[in-house]
Amino acid sequence: MDPVELFRQVAATVPAYGRFLAEHEVDPAKIVTLSDFARLPMTTKENYTRRHPLPDLCRNGVIGDMIAVSSGSTGVPSFWPRSADDERVIADRFEEVFRDGFRARERRTLAVVCFALGTWVGGLFTVNCCRHLAERGYPITVVAPGTDRREILRVIPELAPYFDQVVLLGYPPFLKNVIDTEDLPWADWNVKLVTAGEVFSEEWRALVAERAGIADPVRGIASLYGTADAGVLGNETPLSVEIRRFLAGRPDTARKLFGESRLPTLLQYDPGVRFFEEHQGTLLFSGDNGVPLIRYHLADEGGLLPHEDLLGFLRQHGFTPQHEGPGRPFVYVFGRSHFTVSYYGANVYPENIAVGLEQPEVSGAVTGKFVLEVAEDEHRDRHLTVTVELRPGEKPSDEVAQAVGASILAQLLRLNSEFAAYVPPGRQMPFLRLREAGDPEYFPPGAKHRYTR
Repeated sequence: MDPVELFRQVAATVPAYGRFLAEHEVDPAKIVTLSDFARLPMTTKENYTRRHPLPDLCRNGVIGDMIAVSSGSTGVPSFWPRSADDERVIADRFEEVFRDGFRARERRTLAVVCFALGTWVGGLFTVNCCRHLAERGYPITVVAPGTDRREILRVIPELAPYFDQVVLLGYPPFLKNVIDTEDLPWADWNVKLVTAGEVFSEEWRALVAERAGIADPVRGIASLYGTADAGVLGNETPLSVEIRRFLAGRPDTARKLFGESRLPTLLQYDPGVRFFEEHQGTLLFSGDNGVPLIRYHLADEGGLLPHEDLLGFLRQHGFTPQHEGPGRPFVYVFGRSHFTVSYYGANVYPENIAVGLEQPEVSGAVTGKFVLEVAEDEHRDRHLTVTVELRPGEKPSDEVAQAVGASILAQLLRLNSEFAAYVPPGRQMPFLRLREAGDPEYFPPGAKHRYTR
């Protein structure tokens, strides 16, 4: 896409963006080159979308035909209008996964949508995109039990035998938990997975593939990169998965490429409809949506890799992928910055945890310092874990741990509507670890404290 042309259209037709440019003393007529575009001020939730009425954020001040909702750190919702045109563009990402990975053109496919349904961005949007594929001639049938385990158990055994394959679409830990705990003949149904919302390890992919009877993890499990703000921005391809699996076994090579020891999700995107930029280790996005966004700061840590640059790097390290894949650029994503962790697809914010520690029934026993993380156990299950610093003189006890855990959970459910909707009730209680004041591992005296790991 031509970001300069998109800028001109948005500046002329979106009332809020016109005011935003005036506030920053930007003359739209002077933005004529890509270098000019790169000097435009970034937009964020704080300086742009939350400061203007919803109609003013849309083209010609007109809200689209559907609205998705995401909740922020305080539980105050953000509203994201969508249109059928948005869905058609994003359906291309689903089509690539279903066509190239799952061979869905030639197989009767049952698509089981296990994202949360309702106003949330994932469920209904995924249903609509899958139905667009059916309109394009794919033999796909959609059923949407959402995160209701009883419905999942009711519809899959009844319907799966009528199809050549079953595609489960949902957040990684939820799908894994369903496969692990439900005694169903998964291997008989030629299962495939489409995930979103979280980075998972290649060990996770291999383990889930084994338990679900997925013979080819490279083609049988694909992750989407999407946000409530901008829809689906990129997708794993067999090529990107093959590359990531190579890098997972060579951490030193991965560190040279990504600059960190952790392994990001590696995806490809279509530069014809999405324009990415890097900014200090995070991603900026420009695109035409229900709310058109220009140089929007996604708050996702990651970066960009041109197609030939990445393949050249791999050749230098003795690896030539077997899958050709589309000749498009790559985007890699570590996850949310701004000290947020993702759990069952819900963004969990330190602010939510802090409020739980400030309640009168527990505040006398803790300092207010904590570390929020999502830890993976030996079974590759993920757990929301909170390590809390006790006041000087306090010793860890089961009684305090239970009270602190209950307080944190109560505030998470109160403040974070995504957490309440996305995370199964049996997985909502965080793992609590109490540490004495000044614990050298988590709360070293004098060091600047980080609230997430």
